Amino acid sequence: MKHIVPSLQIIEEHILMMRGHRVMLDSHLAGLYGVTTAALNQAVSRNKDRFPEDFSFHVTDNEFQNLISQSVISNVGRGGRRKLPRVFTQEGVAMLSGVLHSKRAVQVNIGIMRAFVKMREMMVSHKDLSRRLDDMERKYETREKNNDTKFRAIFDALRELMEPPPAPSKKQIGFVREKE
Repeated sequence: MKHIVPSLQIIEEHILMMRGHRVMLDSHLAGLYGVTTAALNQAVSRNKDRFPEDFSFHVTDNEFQNLISQSVISNVGRGGRRKLPRVFTQEGVAMLSGVLHSKRAVQVNIGIMRAFVKMREMMVSHKDLSRRLDDMERKYETREKNNDTKFRAIFDALRELMEPPPAPSKKQIGFVREKE
């Protein structure tokens, strides 16, 4: 039986920044692996020595509320989470394939590792491009001070293009109960 590996785009959508690390939520990983979140966390609990704090950690109440407000995870309601989510860094995700014994887990892990590597390469490329633009600006500023406005506009436009697009504002949908 052939296992369907999610696309890089789908995996990248589940990678978040938290505490200076790129991480994935336990519930997102469970969905990708085709297991329940409880089963994934149980496998991790049985192998605690494989998951130090820099591989996996539980989010704080404040971080959890932030995730809910960003609509990264569904609001806690009927049948919702009873525990704070666990997140996994790239190293933690790599370790998961050793505790989830299935062919799908291995294939999904390969896809996730490729997504992490692609994101790292994009960040390095972006930093390199930014550094080169800084170098060009310095060279230009030392050579010509007269026609500064033309090149300044070009440099400003290039910097604006390098900025990531703003996150689209998502309108809350649904009924909101008043707090009692």
